[in-house]
Amino acid sequence: MAIRTAVRRAIKEISAPQALILNYFSKRWKSHIHAPSSSQKPDNSLDHRIRALLRETAQPVAVVTCFMPTSSSSSPSKSPPPSVPTSSTTQPFHGATLSSFTSISLFPYPLVAFSLRVPSRTATALSSSSDTSLCINLLSASQSQTARVFSRPDLYPCPFDLLEWSPTREGLPALHGSLGALSCRLIGGAWPLHDLDALGSGHTQLSGPEGEVEETYGDGVASELFIARVMRVEEVFSAEGAEDDALRMLPLLYHRKAYTTARDIPLSIPDKHDD
Repeated sequence: MAIRTAVRRAIKEISAPQALILNYFSKRWKSHIHAPSSSQKPDNSLDHRIRALLRETAQPVAVVTCFMPTSSSSSPSKSPPPSVPTSSTTQPFHGATLSSFTSISLFPYPLVAFSLRVPSRTATALSSSSDTSLCINLLSASQSQTARVFSRPDLYPCPFDLLEWSPTREGLPALHGSLGALSCRLIGGAWPLHDLDALGSGHTQLSGPEGEVEETYGDGVASELFIARVMRVEEVFSAEGAEDDALRMLPLLYHRKAYTTARDIPLSIPDKHDD
């Protein structure tokens, strides 16, 4: 504030041409102070090129389920596992569709990772404790509608009422008809992928109330990275009335902004003239 006042006083005491020059640099100074540095702003052209390339690759689709934090505590609900699933209005669960799930290690500890866009109720639920249980359901090709249900909470506010599931040992939903499910426990907190300084220092932090992020730039969306240790592989039941058992044995994939699956490709026969 003192610098701005000094600039205004100097402008009044000098000639018009000099005043125009000082006024110009005063505006540049203000924009420099308030604008994010070039190291913080992503390269939009690079962003679009990365997106275009990754659209040509297929990603496995999963659904993560977790406990919703109780209103009186920041830790997840620890109610006993229900023997029979009841209405989700009485079950404090969150769920979200993942297209970023990957295995990152099998030895010495089996570790998996995924990212969630923020703000997100699921990201907030997972970030509420450093010791959070979760279940990752690897979807089969017969579950494209399941993926849509968990990706649109605005259209499907009670997804667990629409689908068949069984409780894990911790009481989390394992979805029927999945390829399989992994019971996991988070390792540490969320990694803020919008904050390169925090990543470089190896410091994990929460993004704020309800998963809010201070600011994003361009048309990008901020995300948080979660790393979890696999504790068990769950027994998964087949969905009732499955129309195609073949799809039940194939993975659900996300490719070119649509759900698809994999198929075998014929092995090419080497030409006899090839060396």
